[in-house]
Amino acid sequence: MKNSLVVLLLSLILWACTDSFVDVDSFNEDTENFFNSEEDYQSALIAAYDMLQSTYLNVMLGEIASDNTLAGGESATDVPGIQEVDNMTHTPVNQQLRDIWSWMFAGVNRANYVLEFKDKTDFPNKNVVLAEATFLRAYYYFELVKWFGDVPLAVDQRLLFGDQNVVERTPASKVYAQIEQDLIYAASNLPEVQSEVGRATKGAAQALLGKVYLYQEKFEESAAVLQEVINSKNYDLLEDYSTMFENDNENNIESVFEVQYTDVEGAGFGCLQCSEGNVAVGFNGIRNYTGPVFESGFSFNVPTQEAYDAFEDGDLRRDVAILDIEAWAASNTGVSYNEGFEHTGYYNRKYIARKGDLNTGDANLTNPNNYRAIRYADVLLMAAEALNRGGIDDDTALLYLNEVRNRAGLPDATGTGNALTTAIYQERRVELVGEGHRFFDLVRTGRAATEIDGFQVGKNELFPIPSIEIELAGNRWQQNPGY
Repeated sequence: MKNSLVVLLLSLILWACTDSFVDVDSFNEDTENFFNSEEDYQSALIAAYDMLQSTYLNVMLGEIASDNTLAGGESATDVPGIQEVDNMTHTPVNQQLRDIWSWMFAGVNRANYVLEFKDKTDFPNKNVVLAEATFLRAYYYFELVKWFGDVPLAVDQRLLFGDQNVVERTPASKVYAQIEQDLIYAASNLPEVQSEVGRATKGAAQALLGKVYLYQEKFEESAAVLQEVINSKNYDLLEDYSTMFENDNENNIESVFEVQYTDVEGAGFGCLQCSEGNVAVGFNGIRNYTGPVFESGFSFNVPTQEAYDAFEDGDLRRDVAILDIEAWAASNTGVSYNEGFEHTGYYNRKYIARKGDLNTGDANLTNPNNYRAIRYADVLLMAAEALNRGGIDDDTALLYLNEVRNRAGLPDATGTGNALTTAIYQERRVELVGEGHRFFDLVRTGRAATEIDGFQVGKNELFPIPSIEIELAGNRWQQNPGY
């Protein structure tokens, strides 16, 4: 899908750069009169998908806010907003948190643009287009409610200039209810396999719905829908975990939903959300690196010693997930690098730049590494957790847990009840390290205060609403507790 997105955007750019613009007939197309063909709906839908690429920041901060990684970077003042989240000292004046707010709402608005005009023009299989837009709205709103709690809820209509004067924050419970409704609709209307890679599928909608239920501790509902994904046999664990995050193995059998990235278009720091590449990959990279396999980066999001030590002896995943740069330099000739701020000796190997891409400028912002947003291993572990914590079926929960462990070269786990819960939590950490889930896993299971330095109960479960958003709303909104 990412290639088709780029071709469309580049074709529009190239057309605009020719002299032919002087010969075209005048037209007065506006947003109210746009949806006149299937092509129009598809163009607007592609724009809604495009904002997924900005979720690179959500992934980075989801690790940095947790006990898995440190902010890193060049110095203690390198991107202050990231440093603050790492130290749990963030305030309502934080550029990165404002970016997450505004970029996710941009995604919501783009999805709602399609849905606002869903009845304007008919064409075959329009229900699939509407289901994709509905899935995307749910995806963006799930990010918003995870980060900020109560947020303005708009359904099938855009939030337009002036609405800030009347719109209110909607209770998180109602936002979750809308997300559930959206994903149930999407799962009922999306195909199991899409003709174009990267588009949402029935399995993606079901897996995300199962996750949404799990976050609300609706264990029976979560287990039921996640087991539908498992029983569909459309997905499986990739046999060779070492290839999971390589650029030539994207959208594989384990991928339930991936955010598509490409390196064919340039990007700059003036509009990071505009990049078609995975910005986090450059930020995570090894500072001033020379040597084989990898390329240089900015040394943010560096794994802690604790995260490295969380892996059991013999776990095949450790050296795939976390790069020990000293061991790497010792075993490969010609390796050099600089130590950045909070250097731990480790890097998030899943998402650091590999050699072989086009190095389109700025090369650190245009890496083509897809983000594996929902993997089948995550589905198995979520299903195991729902079955266990819901008191539904520990035997099947153990079966799912051990599928993941066995792929990692580890023996079967044993136990039931709370012991099994602890084992599942541990497995989620090592299986999904570096993928942006850890902070929210700790918060939703009530473990954040004991695992994250500086975490304050009653405050840090949510992030602050950006102060500028409250001001734009006429100071009518109440800030999240503690900020």
